[in-house]
Amino acid sequence: MVRVAAIDCGTNSIRLLVADLADSKLVDVHREIRIVRLGQNVDATGRLGPEAIERTRLALADYAATIRHTDAQQVRMVATSATRDADNRDDFFRMVRQTLNADAEVITGDEEARLSFTGAVGDLDPDDGPFVVVDVGGGSTEVVLGDWDGTSARVTAAHSVNVGCVRITERHLHSDPPTLGEISAARQFAAEILQEAFTEVPVDRARTWVGVAGTVTTLSAVSQRLPDYNAACTHLSRLSLQQVRDTAENLLASTHQQRAANPVIHPGRVDVIAGGALIVAVLAEQLQARAGIAELVVSEHDILDGIALGLADAGRA
Repeated sequence: MVRVAAIDCGTNSIRLLVADLADSKLVDVHREIRIVRLGQNVDATGRLGPEAIERTRLALADYAATIRHTDAQQVRMVATSATRDADNRDDFFRMVRQTLNADAEVITGDEEARLSFTGAVGDLDPDDGPFVVVDVGGGSTEVVLGDWDGTSARVTAAHSVNVGCVRITERHLHSDPPTLGEISAARQFAAEILQEAFTEVPVDRARTWVGVAGTVTTLSAVSQRLPDYNAACTHLSRLSLQQVRDTAENLLASTHQQRAANPVIHPGRVDVIAGGALIVAVLAEQLQARAGIAELVVSEHDILDGIALGLADAGRA
């Protein structure tokens, strides 16, 4: 048995998974998320702010202590959209090295997509493939097409585009709640950016749409009207495209205060969840039109699990 620690540092959150590999499956030891908004204003300034780096450092220090306490044998930390886009990424690298005693690895959007796919499909029926896995993050969205045979995943096409819940909110959704004009501009922006992904990834071959990461799982929890966030209820839940549209419209029509009062929305997502939901709604329309897909399957497993599986495989080899 191999115990590994995976850290995913994105635009909005930093997450930790410590897990054991048993019978080709990951068994969670510890899973945690902190909203640190590393990518705050990166879209406008091109730089990581010192306050954002400090918020990330504090979370990472706690994660390092957890990794030591759980005796993880291997550690891999990946950084995604915000760090790829930042001019001062070396400041971030130095902080990580000093805090974690390991290096952060900035991965490409395509590798991010492949890791998300590997993590997402493990609990699904191979006969439901091919799968299109979509990861709506803070700064980017990954679209991946592939198959899963019950043992390993095979990616046939993947593409990452620069639209995510933080980026679209900072660019377009300034009012509380957003105006119809802002929503229209945001929808047009999302549709135009996502067109690039659909050009590269033949989603018409897919039979099942799988959504991963915090925007999608929160959307499921809101749609189900859960009294508290419960991953057991969101994992493998299914939303019709009408439920996706209705939930997105309700979130966009809500004020910050109304969203903050919903117990399933993490405080760090309150200001960006409406923008993320809009992106998911645009994806729903496009996947219905291009592939005839009628529902969204929600997975709590994503890039974090993909990182851990890769480490576990390396440890066994």
